[in-house]
Amino acid sequence: MPTRRAFNTGLLAMLGSTALAGCAGTGVRESSTRITAIDTHAHVFERGLPLANARRYAPNYDAPLPAYLAQLDAHGVSHGVLIQPSFLGVDNSYLLAALKQAPQRLRGVAVIDPAAPETLLTQMHAEGIVGIRLNLFGAPDPQLTSPVWQAALARLRALGWHVELHVEARRLPALLPPLLEAQVNVVVDHFGRPDPKLGVDDPGFAALLAAGRSRRVWVKISGAYRNSGNGDDGRGAATAIAAMPRLKDAFGLDRLVWGSDWPHTQFESQINYDKAWAFVDVLLPNAADRKQVLVDTPAQLFRFV
Repeated sequence: MPTRRAFNTGLLAMLGSTALAGCAGTGVRESSTRITAIDTHAHVFERGLPLANARRYAPNYDAPLPAYLAQLDAHGVSHGVLIQPSFLGVDNSYLLAALKQAPQRLRGVAVIDPAAPETLLTQMHAEGIVGIRLNLFGAPDPQLTSPVWQAALARLRALGWHVELHVEARRLPALLPPLLEAQVNVVVDHFGRPDPKLGVDDPGFAALLAAGRSRRVWVKISGAYRNSGNGDDGRGAATAIAAMPRLKDAFGLDRLVWGSDWPHTQFESQINYDKAWAFVDVLLPNAADRKQVLVDTPAQLFRFV
C-alpha cells in the first residue's frame, strides 16, 4: 500500500517521463478479466499537450497512464474509466492513446464538438469511448434543443453512449429534461454538485433526485471535496454522507457508481487516492452495496461486460 507521499506532484512529474509513448516499452499490463472494482472517474494528461482556448486552468504537473494504473493496482481496483480533461477540449488524442494501452482494462468518456461526424464517433466507439462529457462550469448551457445538438444526441443514442454532466446542481432542472427527451442516458458527476452552503437542501439536488424516476440517470458518488467550498473543511464529506440515503432511495444502487477523481485536480494538496478509496467504506459500509456500486452497476454502464 503506497503512503500518502506516494501521491505528490514530484512522483507524477517523475512518472511523466515514461508517459504514453513509453507505455509499451515499460510493459503496461492489463488486469485479469475478473472485475474487482471499477474506478469510473479519472484523468490522464501531461504538460505540453495542446490546450483548449477556453479553459479555466491547466495543471503544472503530469498525470500519465502508468501513474494511474499504479494507483489502481495498489488499491485492488481492476478497471478504470478515463474522462477527457476539460482543458484539453475536443482533442481526445491523448485519451485515445491511453485507452489503446489497456483496452480490456479501460473505457473512455470524450469531449466532442456536437457537429462531429458520425464516422469519427464510430471510430472512437471502436477505441473504447462510451460517452461524452459536458463540463459546463464557467460555460453557458448548450442549446440542446437546437438542430445540431438534436442530431448529435441521436448519434449518441444510436451508439449507446451516455452524456456525462458536470454542472452546478441549480442548472440541472434546465439540462436534464432535453437530454431525457432525446432518450440518451445521463451520468451526473460528483453527487450533482450541490451548492456548498445548501448541501442536500439545494433545490437542484432535489431535481436530481426526482430524475431518478426516469431510470435513465446515473450519479457518480465521487469528488465529495468539490462540494465543500474549499475542499478541506469537512462540508463536502458531510454533504456526501447526507446525500447517500437520498440517492439510494431515489435511484437505487444500480444507478450509482464510484470514481476516485484522480489526480484530484486543484485539490491535490488535500486529497489522494488513499483517502478517496477509504471514503468508499464510509459511504457504503455494507459489502453487498459496495459490490453493486463498484462492480455490477459500472460494469454494465461502461460496457465492461
